[in-house]
Amino acid sequence: MPHPATWLRVLPGGLFCEPGGFFIDPLRPVDRAVITHGHSDHARPGHRAVLATADTLAVMRARMGDAWESQQALGWHEPITLGGVRVWLSPAGHVLGSAQVAMEYRGSRAVVSGDYKRVADPTCAGFEPVPCDVFVTEATFALPVFVHPPPAHEIRRLLDSVALFPERTHVVGCYALGKCQRLIALLRQAGWDRPIWLHGALAPMCEVYRARGVELGDLRPATVAAKADLVGAIVLAPPGAIADRWARRLEDPVVALASGWMRVRQRAKSRGVELPLVISDHADWNELNATLDDVGAPEVWVTHGREEALIHAAAQRGIRGRALRLLGYGEEDEAEPTEGQ
Repeated sequence: MPHPATWLRVLPGGLFCEPGGFFIDPLRPVDRAVITHGHSDHARPGHRAVLATADTLAVMRARMGDAWESQQALGWHEPITLGGVRVWLSPAGHVLGSAQVAMEYRGSRAVVSGDYKRVADPTCAGFEPVPCDVFVTEATFALPVFVHPPPAHEIRRLLDSVALFPERTHVVGCYALGKCQRLIALLRQAGWDRPIWLHGALAPMCEVYRARGVELGDLRPATVAAKADLVGAIVLAPPGAIADRWARRLEDPVVALASGWMRVRQRAKSRGVELPLVISDHADWNELNATLDDVGAPEVWVTHGREEALIHAAAQRGIRGRALRLLGYGEEDEAEPTEGQ
């Protein structure tokens, strides 16, 4: 069996499956791309042909229009053969439509996780471990300090604050794709049936989720709301807006931010966050390590994040590690703060 290192290569455009003739989440326009999910650091315009889940393609069309010559949707576990490589997609649990890319070639199997998390999320299919020979993983939160609390615990902290300060408006910074809709769903699960108010930049992706069958309840535009209507309310906005002039329309706002980085107190303090909510759409340290055990791969490749720590932890369990150091990931959602962080 040929080792995956003989048929998966790191090129300037990203991770390339040579016999299949396709890139996975390429960093620049290519002829054929397999896309794990719709965040802009993984899904970029200009490719000639794109393969992804139907949900991811819907997200990409909403964000970029028809920026590709052809698109093909794959269902979960639906195999397709590309140049002798058997390819299928399994849920990654990151955001709506997010997938792992599983590949088999001449008896060897490699799985590219994309971004993922292991906790349940009512807005997307949960992560499924796929046994493999090489597991290609992210490592955004691959340090022992990053152990995320249960999301329900953080939502309860938010609702307790709303009850404690009924005369103030709670504004929560969150990303437009994934985190926003997950917060809404978690609030609904916790019993918050009042309207949730949205910054205009968050509304279009909520409509995509609704069109794909994710129920979000009563959502209203915050931009045109009277200030009095937002007293005691929960408002969701992009992270860049919560300390901006936009937030001045709110009544004595309690500024919150939902991110795995809120585990770092200095990060919250520097951004003027009064209520840090540690809610992440990425696997934490324990989940990353548990996933290495679950997939049973003798070798792990790390695309981006805290490569050294995860590779060291893997080596202590007899798993070989390799840092791919793919540049260009982490420019959206909650990877190392760059755009909008």
